[in-house]
Amino acid sequence: MLEIEIDDARYWKNCVDSIVNLIDEGNFEITANGISLKAMDPSQIAMVCFSIPKSSFGKYKVDETTKVGINFDSMSKVLSRSRGKDRLRMMIEENKLVLEFIGEDKRNFKLPLIEVQEGVQKEPKIEFDAVVKIKAGQFKEILGDAALLSSHVVLDANSKGFFVEVHGDSGDLRVEKEKTGEATLNIEVKRDSRATFPLQFLGDMVKACPDDESLSLHLKTNSPIKAEYSIGEAKLVYYLAPRIETM
Repeated sequence: MLEIEIDDARYWKNCVDSIVNLIDEGNFEITANGISLKAMDPSQIAMVCFSIPKSSFGKYKVDETTKVGINFDSMSKVLSRSRGKDRLRMMIEENKLVLEFIGEDKRNFKLPLIEVQEGVQKEPKIEFDAVVKIKAGQFKEILGDAALLSSHVVLDANSKGFFVEVHGDSGDLRVEKEKTGEATLNIEVKRDSRATFPLQFLGDMVKACPDDESLSLHLKTNSPIKAEYSIGEAKLVYYLAPRIETM
């Protein structure tokens, strides 16, 4: 038996959007303790790891561990139809996922479960040399500026601060966030770290993060970046491979 109820349907949409921004489909693993997912994007350069404990739900009945294959784009579109303070109930019936909105009336959507082929998804084991904690809204603004000039962005953390550089045919950009101890920025650096990443993927990774939420960026020179944040009790961790510059 599987029956899960969420007090605020819009909250679950925010969680699903953090996944659909990177992948279209994947497997939720639903256990007695909560829901999780690990998946690579189709190009195999980015990974999303999602987890949410059962305490986040108003009702949580799960008799056995179940893998549920979902088209997240379809689920997100259905969730966008929530109204006001709708609650959301999720169940499985006849190989379909039922999404039932409970508010002024009851609306019952059914999405087909799908088979998603996936290999063993393991998080990269990297000893990062720098961690930058910045308000998500600030980082999104920086990426918005960068998008005017290039499709790639350089992230640089060193003893002086956190720096973002863009070099494109139409111009250059350098953003300096000096290490001042301000509440919206915290930088820990063991070694200077610098790497280049595709801008579109970075934007997709942080898009669902609330603007006032702290975003952690883990860096190591020419290594994948690890970005993590929370949406309520839900935890999001992303990895993105760098572009290695050739001389």
